[in-house]
Amino acid sequence: MARIKPQALLLQSKKKKAPSGVSVPTIIVYFLIVAVMVFSLFSTYKYWARRSIVQTQDGISNRKFIERKKSDTPNYALISTSKGQITVELYKDGSPDIVNEFIDFSQKGHFKGMQFTRVIKNFVIQGSKIESPEATEDWTSRGKHYSQLDTSLKHEAFMLGTSKATHEGGGFDLFITTAPIPDLNDKINVFGRVIKGEDVVQEIEEVDTDDHYRPKTPVQINEVTLKHKT
Repeated sequence: MARIKPQALLLQSKKKKAPSGVSVPTIIVYFLIVAVMVFSLFSTYKYWARRSIVQTQDGISNRKFIERKKSDTPNYALISTSKGQITVELYKDGSPDIVNEFIDFSQKGHFKGMQFTRVIKNFVIQGSKIESPEATEDWTSRGKHYSQLDTSLKHEAFMLGTSKATHEGGGFDLFITTAPIPDLNDKINVFGRVIKGEDVVQEIEEVDTDDHYRPKTPVQINEVTLKHKT
């Protein structure tokens, strides 16, 4: 048997250790996998980018809607009474819920024909569509108490508010203070102030009343008109 030379053995050993070549189908599979991954990443990026734009646009639209709705809210109410007209500035920023409720009742004509059922000098005048006999004693004691108060205390006069107490079927009542009231916020939700017609408020305050602070001669609200400008 012929003897194999050392160089030939070395060449045979190198041929055995060399890696086998990568087949074409394997390359194609790798390429497809990479392509799918790249496409998936691109689609995900495109989706989130589009969603971010939509959310931004929605946020801008919602802010514009809120600002527009807020700007549509009337700033003033003209309260026409049998004694004259009272102009009130509405606190739509400080008391938006109460103002919206007041506007809703005004637009429904709730205040037309409403009587001033309580008139307490140096305290408040109240317009209401409900008579509460059980509250007469409370009104009497309050009237006596507030007539002795130092009028420099606490809350301003000529503030517009509504009672915090709820009355079944009574709807929305109105209070206009005629003197500073120390604990006004404990009893009344303030949502505006008189800017014109203080003399009308004072004229209503001066009407003759009975022992329960009810005007002897009816004084009423004829109509409430809402305005953006005075």
